[in-house]
Amino acid sequence: MKPIVKSEILSAFQALGLEKGAAVMVHTSLSKIGYVCGGAQTVIEALLEAVGGEGTVMMPAQSWKNLDPEDGVHGDVEEAYWQVIRDHWPAYDKRLTPTNTMGAVAEMFRSWPGTLRSDHPARSVAAWGKYAEYLTSGHDLSNIFGDGSPIGRLYELDGDVLLIGVGYDKNTSLHLADARAEYPGKHTCVEHSAVMENGKRVWKAYETLFVDGEDFVQIGEGFEQTGAVRKTLLGNAELRLMKQRKLVDFAVEWIEKYRK
Repeated sequence: MKPIVKSEILSAFQALGLEKGAAVMVHTSLSKIGYVCGGAQTVIEALLEAVGGEGTVMMPAQSWKNLDPEDGVHGDVEEAYWQVIRDHWPAYDKRLTPTNTMGAVAEMFRSWPGTLRSDHPARSVAAWGKYAEYLTSGHDLSNIFGDGSPIGRLYELDGDVLLIGVGYDKNTSLHLADARAEYPGKHTCVEHSAVMENGKRVWKAYETLFVDGEDFVQIGEGFEQTGAVRKTLLGNAELRLMKQRKLVDFAVEWIEKYRK
């Protein structure tokens, strides 16, 4: 197909209603768009131009392989070797630690000039712009997605969510609804990550809310029926723009009604 250039990406954002000054959480699959002339760099440049100097762009920068192998994050490594991972996995360094399966755009964005990254060793976010410091600061180990986390702070800002070629199973903001909703199966778990403490690498245990997102696609389908999602096409990808507050508030009600 014809290569997609930056002006076409900007036109798609304009068609969605992405405005100057917006604070937006972006989830992207570059490959779903097709051939983008300039790849991830072009997409990021278009996003920053779309929101402007008074705007803010945030993306997931999760490094979830920095979790205990008993969680299944290290593939087929035999249990006999799990302790090797616990003893030797590199401590989180927000300057160096790569993202895991967040996509080419998010991986480039985490080190983009002016971008800040939060301190969570497995569930960090990266942000650029007016509210970048506010969104990324104080990302507590135990508060991954709740109020006061980067996702919760975006809610306070009445921000947007932009999905580019991905579905609601990738929509991290729905985890804020996980944290807010009350449902029978809600429970915490203990996770572990390699971090630096007092100049030393340690394998840190921390309690946090257990989340899995298995019903996020269903929640998204229900939310779209409200008419609150703007859509357009960019190459082969469907783009969706929504207000995060509307999404989260809908999801809280849905979870409390249907989730066991």
